[in-house]
Amino acid sequence: MNARRREGWLQAWAQMNPDERRSRLRVHSGFHSSLLSNDRDVTVYLPPGYEQQQDRQYPVLYMNDGQNLFDDETAYVRGLTWKLAESADEAIAADEVEPLVIVGVANAGERRLAEYTPTRDWKMGGGEADTYGRMLTEELLPYIAAQYRVRTDEASTGLGGSSLGALAALYLGLRHPDVFGRLAVLSPSVWWNHRAILSLVGEAVTRPGPGVGAKPKVWLDIGEGEGRRAVADTEMLERRLRSRGWRSGVELSYSLIPEATHNEAAWAMRVRPMLRFLFPARKVVF
Repeated sequence: MNARRREGWLQAWAQMNPDERRSRLRVHSGFHSSLLSNDRDVTVYLPPGYEQQQDRQYPVLYMNDGQNLFDDETAYVRGLTWKLAESADEAIAADEVEPLVIVGVANAGERRLAEYTPTRDWKMGGGEADTYGRMLTEELLPYIAAQYRVRTDEASTGLGGSSLGALAALYLGLRHPDVFGRLAVLSPSVWWNHRAILSLVGEAVTRPGPGVGAKPKVWLDIGEGEGRRAVADTEMLERRLRSRGWRSGVELSYSLIPEATHNEAAWAMRVRPMLRFLFPARKVVF
């Protein structure tokens, strides 16, 4: 982006009123999954310029726990969200991040734990992440591709979340590297089922089949205020990824965030660096 165009975009962004920003959030209420036999809301963020640049195709990031990303009224803690639209707008306007579409996929309430966990724990249950992944890949991704101008190659498609949502994102990204080439893994619940994800990392990159050997680009972080065990578990995960060929600063970015705790306000602070790593700005020829 040349300096004049960037300056004009920054001025337009600064003058953008809240109503205009909200107009770029599209809510698809009650998206039905035949595979999961349930409904959930799906919120789609469109970047600045989406309506004006009709010939442009955009990368897309799917995010778990979608009700906590954009809207104060739907957040788990009312008024406490990731402020994802605002941060994405700022990063795009600053030419840090390629304009992208972000799809917030609401969790299924009491079914959240089941859908976000890759293995079944003998005490807590769960273990339905594979079916949740089928919902994403077989139902939601084709629906979004039919509705919006998104690129569908794995290098342009990301999946992310926090806590159990991050665990699901990492697991499904490793299971489907031919679909998800960018993974946002914030404060992952590595503890689940005796740290089963550590074994799954090794299995995922050695399993025969499509995409074998592919390594999705991974943003991984944890807050110091989340406790010593959470930090130790996440650092163990980071070491496991590196031992399986992820290169720091290339396919993997790991951050230990000083004082950060386990909540939406803390994750909101990491949106811009996460987007910069996964979807860096690039020169586009129209």
